[in-house]
Parts: sequence; structure tokens; C-alpha cells
Amino acid sequence: MNKVINQYLMFGFLKIIFNVILIFLCLGIVLNLFEEIEFFKNLDKDIILPFILTLMYVPNLLIQLLPFIIFFAAMWYLVSIKSNTDLISLKTFGYSNLKVIAILSFTALIFGIIILFTINPLTSSMVKYYEKTKAQYAKDIDHLVTINKNGVWIKEGEDDDFRIVTAKEITGEFLRDITIYELDSNYNINRRIESEEANISDNIWIFDNAKILSFNSGDINEISEVNFKYYSIYNMNKLNSLYRNLDTISFINLITKKDTLISRGYSSEVLKEKIHTLISLPVFLFLMVLLAAIFTVGTNSRLQNIYYIFVSIIVCVLIYYFRDLSIAMGQTNRISLTLSIWMPTIAIGLFCSIGILQINEK
Repeated sequence: MNKVINQYLMFGFLKIIFNVILIFLCLGIVLNLFEEIEFFKNLDKDIILPFILTLMYVPNLLIQLLPFIIFFAAMWYLVSIKSNTDLISLKTFGYSNLKVIAILSFTALIFGIIILFTINPLTSSMVKYYEKTKAQYAKDIDHLVTINKNGVWIKEGEDDDFRIVTAKEITGEFLRDITIYELDSNYNINRRIESEEANISDNIWIFDNAKILSFNSGDINEISEVNFKYYSIYNMNKLNSLYRNLDTISFINLITKKDTLISRGYSSEVLKEKIHTLISLPVFLFLMVLLAAIFTVGTNSRLQNIYYIFVSIIVCVLIYYFRDLSIAMGQTNRISLTLSIWMPTIAIGLFCSIGILQINEK
């Protein structure tokens, strides 16, 4: 009998989860489709391409929103089994509030693990296709970045005045063994800038000790300048966001190929952040079910349900911004990066540990 009841709870909850995912999927497609149509409005493309790109992008977005999807699904399911008196019937079979919530929470935990190992590799491939396809139609296609085993190569500027940047590697916020070639429309070198390293944390690059060679009418002038400053449209954050989107790399590859990714120039800190974010996802889903239970199981009237649902939406918004604030503190070395990722989970866990005991007494 217990096995049948457990399956009833798990499959009922999973059905609600898929319903909520479908709702979010439809909203995501509608909203992102407008953005893609806006991107392609000046290009000779029909609506098929924007629609395909939207389908490639939205599933990855849903994984990022999965904690809140699980939260709303848990609230929906718990309110429904309270309204049709299923929760009271379960108590006659010896199922306490805590036992029901535990079954739903572990269902969310297992669901999150399945997502990491089965769905995440698929969505990573879809995001990779999305980025490659969209890059072909980007308006700033003259601005190119390539990072491979031969080093870092950057081209920026217009055809009549452009520059090529080459460096051996990226270490932290520095380009090592960097050389900049400034060329005219005929590919003649106007100036060459060399340095052992350059800080590219901002759009104003700072060279530790730059050697500058100017070529004017066949004459070569050489000067050296300490703390030489050079403007570029690129900085470290833009390079990471445009050409190192870790959403294109699956969780399995992040774990098994971490050393290879670092050798290609990926920051070990950025990889650590992404890995811990994904590892914490199943735990976060587990806790979001507990949080939803705190807001719903203890209420009796329909008016109270509406009130707590409204409050829970505000809580979701606060959790979202708290996560961003915590990660920002880790990225700026205010606290440990690992702690910054797990701190929201720990905070929610402490809150739930208190609230869930009170629910079990009701």
C-alpha cells in the first residue's frame, strides 16, 4: 500500500512539474521570439530561423529557472491535495505532513540529478548551435575573437582602420606576451605594440611595460612606456560572455575535461563557479519544495492560500537577487567563490529546517 501511495504522490507531483514547465516554455518562446525577430528584422530571413533559434535557446533558460519552476509546482500540488482532502486521507494511512513533504522533496532532488546528466548535455548542444548560427548574422562580425591552442587572436575595427591583437594566453585578467598590430586598409602596419602582459579587466587596457614601434614613410620610431594605456571594445567580462559561454559545455564535460578547458584559456575560477552552481541545483530544488510547503501546508482557508502565494512570489524575487548578490561578492573576492554559490542554499536550508518542524506538528 505504501508503495502505491508513494508512486501516487511522486507521479502526481511530476505531472504538475511538467505542466508548469510547459507554461514557462510557452512564455519563454513568445518572449524570446520577439527578441529574435527584432535581431533579424533588417536581414532577409523569414520567421522560421528566429523560431528555430528560440527553440534552441529557451530549454537552457528553463534549467536556470528550474528552482522557481519547482517552487511553483510544489505550491500548486500541495494546494490541490489540500483542496480535494487528499492530504487528510493520507493521514489515515499514517502519512504525516513531514513524510509527504519528504517524498516530494526527494522527487525534486532526483529530478534535478536526472536533468544534470541527461537534459543538460542536450541543452548545451542546443545553445552551441544557437550561438554559432547567430554569430553568422551578427552586425559586429568584423570584430572577431579566436581562442585556441595557438593563443588568443582578436580583430577589431573597420576595414580602413583595424587592429589585430595576438597573445600567448589569458591568465586571470591578463593577456600574456601580447602584440598589437595597427593596420590600414591596404594591410600596411602603422604601429606595433608589444608587452609581456596587459591588464584587460577594463576597456582601457594597461600594459606593464610597452614597446611601441611606429612606421612612418619607411622610418621606424621606437619608444618604451610604463603603464601604457590602450582602448579596446573588449574587456575580460566581454570575452568570457561572448566567446566562453559555459552554457555550451555540459555538466559532464565540465567535470571530466576541466584541465583541458583550463589549458584552452578558460579561467579556473569561472569553471569552479559554473560547476558548483550546477552541483547545487538538485539540492536547491529539494529546498524549494520545503519552502513551498512552509507557505502552503499550514494554511487552511482559500484567502490565506492567495495571500501566501503572493508572499511566496516576493520571496522568489528576493531569492533570485540574493543569489546574484552572493555570487557577485564571490567574484569580487569579498567572500570565497564556493561559499558565495552555496550561501543562498545554506540560508534557505536553515530557514526551512525551522519552518518544516512547525508544519509537521499541524
